[in-house]
Amino acid sequence: MTERQERTASDAVLTRIGQVVLLHHAGDREEARRRLLDLWTELGADGDPLHRCTLAHYLADTHDDPVDELAWDLRALTEAESAGAAGSAGYSGSAPALKALYPSLHLNLAADYVKLDRAEAARAHLRRARGAAGALGDDSYGDGVRAEIRRLERRLGGTP
Repeated sequence: MTERQERTASDAVLTRIGQVVLLHHAGDREEARRRLLDLWTELGADGDPLHRCTLAHYLADTHDDPVDELAWDLRALTEAESAGAAGSAGYSGSAPALKALYPSLHLNLAADYVKLDRAEAARAHLRRARGAAGALGDDSYGDGVRAEIRRLERRLGGTP
């Protein structure tokens, strides 16, 4: 019963994140950033790495300054990478979902580095995105991420 309650609570957090993302996509970037930051504070440092990774991933998109965007994307990657250690603390159910996020996390970092005129760093993360793309499903999300990887490869002058 406890596992089911934890999964329901976990789903509720992801639903809340999704609702704020819809607000952001509707054009209210400032309010979305504020709500995501509130949720970040609510989760705290001991929150589920999947939630913290997802939050940081979307928080990056609410920033205009490429340096701030990079900082949140790096935080998202750090949370994803910490999931292995957190698995022993009861978060192992997050690992498959986080693995599927790696291509997008590295793709976003590559795009951040392009904005900051750091082509070599962009290429390094693009290589990592391409290498992690095998974890993507054959669905619209996976197709979209693979298409963005190809688009950024072309922009950077070919396969990194």
